[in-house]
Amino acid sequence: MLGFEEDNAFCRCVWVNGPVIVGAGPSGLAVAAGLKEHGVPYVILERSNCIASLWQNKTYDRLKLHLPKKFCELPGIPFPSDYPEYPSKRQFIEYLENYAKHFDINPRFNECVESAKFDEECNLWKVKTVSLDGSVVEYICQQLVVATGENADPVVPEIEGLTEFDGEVIHACDYRNGERYRGKKVLVVGCGNSGMELSLDLCIHDAKPAMVVRSSVHVLPREIFGKSTFETAMLFLRWLPLWLVDKILLALTWIILGNLEKYGLKRSPIGPLELKNTQGKTPVLDIGALQRIKSGEIQIVTGIKTLSPGTAEFINGDKVKIDSIILATGYQDFFTENGFPKSAFQNGWKGKDGLYAAGFTRRGIAGASADAVKISEDIFRIWKNDMKQQKGRRQISTL
Repeated sequence: MLGFEEDNAFCRCVWVNGPVIVGAGPSGLAVAAGLKEHGVPYVILERSNCIASLWQNKTYDRLKLHLPKKFCELPGIPFPSDYPEYPSKRQFIEYLENYAKHFDINPRFNECVESAKFDEECNLWKVKTVSLDGSVVEYICQQLVVATGENADPVVPEIEGLTEFDGEVIHACDYRNGERYRGKKVLVVGCGNSGMELSLDLCIHDAKPAMVVRSSVHVLPREIFGKSTFETAMLFLRWLPLWLVDKILLALTWIILGNLEKYGLKRSPIGPLELKNTQGKTPVLDIGALQRIKSGEIQIVTGIKTLSPGTAEFINGDKVKIDSIILATGYQDFFTENGFPKSAFQNGWKGKDGLYAAGFTRRGIAGASADAVKISEDIFRIWKNDMKQQKGRRQISTL
């Protein structure tokens, strides 16, 4: 797999006769599997000590896939038939581990990418990593695949008075369950799928959550008349324009869930699918939190004005006593502050100079899988042509 390795006083240089993949989550594993199927050598780097580290180390216990399993499969291997329609966190991790084993994917764990630069003179990528023991390795390759996904590093917003607040403050990535919050007043900052599910879990554990809703949010039922809302939308999109599908989804949601604005959940004037496509904002698929909001068990509050010891003051003037804060404020990633490439990639997955991005098209695991297939096929095409040229040069040299 490796052409050569050289040691010097500062770092070890490794030539990779194929691409370097950064990230061993679902996106990285899918790309690696595609390359393996095509016989293309590669190196896959992972800063953590396991595959799918976000799922294994930074998700809450009750997490399940929000979409039916057939929309969350990686290329080449379906979910086991005995898995439920919405697999649990543990089942999804087990699926990914079996996937890596099947394709003999062996990431280089505990190697954190410090820099990745394209050398225009050599027409090569130089990817520098640092290990836990401080050792430095520079990988040299023709293609670089960034597969760190949309959710990698937690975002901690700037909130006035946050440092003065005397209770516990954690990001959602450190939340496992609500057991230790029994009887406590917990402020959940963020009203996306994570914020909603954490608030629901807190209720189940007899805590008293208040959820910050600063702006508009689309809340949809997870299923419409017994069929996945996502699957229903995909079915409509085969024949209807996106704007019309949005109107149909919102009309059906109104019938099923009712008017949510009276509970403090204001809808965006932009439809849920259009909002997802243009701004990357995923609609909330309700799995029970809405009923708790309607009953008052989950309190809805406006944006935070300031925090002080034991108290949160909101922009509408209300004040609430709180014991703890959970920041369900999302993640950022490898490229920019918002987690996406600085300039648009061709079809969302191919940049210039051999740079690829898997899992950044804002279409979840299904989108990451589609990206992976295209990326592996494109790299295989280039790699095959390079092999033919090298073989031709060797034949000429022997004449």
